[in-house]
Amino acid sequence: MIDILIYVAIALVLVVVALLAYAAARPDTFRVQRATGINAPAERIFPLIANLKSMNTWNPFVEPDPAIKIAYSGPDSGRGAAHTWSGNSKVGEGRIEITDAAPSSRVAMRLDMHKPMKAHNAVEFTLQPNGDTTTVTWAMSGRQPFLAKLMTVFIDCDKMVGGQFEKGLGKLKAIAEA
Repeated sequence: MIDILIYVAIALVLVVVALLAYAAARPDTFRVQRATGINAPAERIFPLIANLKSMNTWNPFVEPDPAIKIAYSGPDSGRGAAHTWSGNSKVGEGRIEITDAAPSSRVAMRLDMHKPMKAHNAVEFTLQPNGDTTTVTWAMSGRQPFLAKLMTVFIDCDKMVGGQFEKGLGKLKAIAEA
């Protein structure tokens, strides 16, 4: 009986070591990206992204907490516009700031999450005119420390975050096309 327990313990240790080695070999960075076509000119869509108050009318990440506290700072839109938020465990706590804005073509942001996990990521929206439509791409990228790599073994973060991007882009589309 003791021999069997020793073999089981050794097998478990080997599985844990293999899992940790697999996680360590995962990429040190990540990128999640989704795009959609919107039947509106880029000039109509851009202010809905470059103004954070407008963005929060379609941003799916603020929805899970109707009592979320948001404090805006800096200019109303464009470079330097920022907001902090604090909410329940689903929305967490953090800050986002527009670091660059090229009218009707690109908005870059720095996202600093404090809760539930610390993270410092780059967010970028690009608007590409395509005939009567505009292709809007929402992307997020950043470093992926070991703990995040380990989580991606069990959780498909691209699908989870990408699903939120798709939901937000759908709402942005509905607003811009109205």
